[in-house]
Amino acid sequence: MARRQARLDAVADAIAARGAERPQVLATDLGRDGAAARVAALLAARDLEPAIVVNNAGFGLLGSAAELDRERQLAMIDLDIRLLTELSLRFIEPMARHRGGLLNVASLAGFLPGPGMAVYFACKAYVLSFTQSLQRELAPSGIKVTAFCPGPIRTEFFARAGVAGDKLPRTFVRSPERAAREAYHGFMKGRPLIVPGAINKIAAMAPRFLPRSVLRSMVAAVGSNLPLQPTGLP
Repeated sequence: MARRQARLDAVADAIAARGAERPQVLATDLGRDGAAARVAALLAARDLEPAIVVNNAGFGLLGSAAELDRERQLAMIDLDIRLLTELSLRFIEPMARHRGGLLNVASLAGFLPGPGMAVYFACKAYVLSFTQSLQRELAPSGIKVTAFCPGPIRTEFFARAGVAGDKLPRTFVRSPERAAREAYHGFMKGRPLIVPGAINKIAAMAPRFLPRSVLRSMVAAVGSNLPLQPTGLP
């Protein structure tokens, strides 16, 4: 499920061409008010209910929170936090009925303070904390709950955030295909937390050993060196 019908259809056609059943495709803008209710209505209209919910929609913005557009930052909170929370809770009954699960895409950012992307880092800290709490609460229902916390992934995220993603260090950037495989396999094994890659695991553990003031300085230094470009996505 995403906004762009043509892209969804292309992915569904590619899956079907490999001999698998063609997935159902539902196009809707998750950034609009009432998105979760529309998702539920679209599924009900096709007599469908989810066994597994994957919350991957979200965006970030690079820059000082005091200088970035306030409404865009609030829209980020609505999508990255509010909608994710609503979709995580709305389908608990069918997830339990099918012994399915919930996969929430957080980020390595969720472990760290984030000068230069303050609202985004805070959103991902919420996603991580919320998902880990749900994992404990929903375990008696047989629902698997996983928080996936990757580092940078080569997607349109960077264009929307205002970062020239093609110039990020290759050591830290994963392809979408690799990240999806890591998330899928970890989720199917019932892992509550997935931090892919040795460097990312070290970064995720840094708050245990370094003062927050040091972490803030380190993240700010990385952010100040990111290559910028005009934001190209709405």
